[in-house]
Amino acid sequence: MFRKNFIAVLGALALLIPAQAIALQCVPYARQASGVQIFGNANTWWGQAAGKYDRGTEPKVGAVMTFKATKGNPLGHVAMVSKIVSDREVLVDHANWSLIGGRRGHIERGARVLDVSASGDWSAVKVWYATIGDMGRTTYPLHGFIYNAKPAEKVIALR
Repeated sequence: MFRKNFIAVLGALALLIPAQAIALQCVPYARQASGVQIFGNANTWWGQAAGKYDRGTEPKVGAVMTFKATKGNPLGHVAMVSKIVSDREVLVDHANWSLIGGRRGHIERGARVLDVSASGDWSAVKVWYATIGDMGRTTYPLHGFIYNAKPAEKVIALR
């Protein structure tokens, strides 16, 4: 009974909070959009995916692009690949990247990401910033991509 009342009170309070005051983070958005069920900060997703999901360096629609932690981005970032444009460009859907209306926490759909790695292996990217209406100047290192299907079970051949 207490739980039902508590949830009802929380629901009522949520109606009083202006929508613009709620900021969405990249992790819950990527989890919901991709179906990859990993929790914790974005910089932990790559390691957590090992043995649970296939991982790789090739972008695929529905895959989660995982950014490494950097000094300027210590928690990393995750985004879901929504479209392959070319072998060096994809579009992603993500949250909490650009300042829009002076605030973070917005969902951006179809944001450009360019592979700027020397070898074309998606180890370094530049990301579209709605704030400036252009690609950002910063190059971000990637771990790679987490694919939203669980890896195929290994079959042991009987002799």
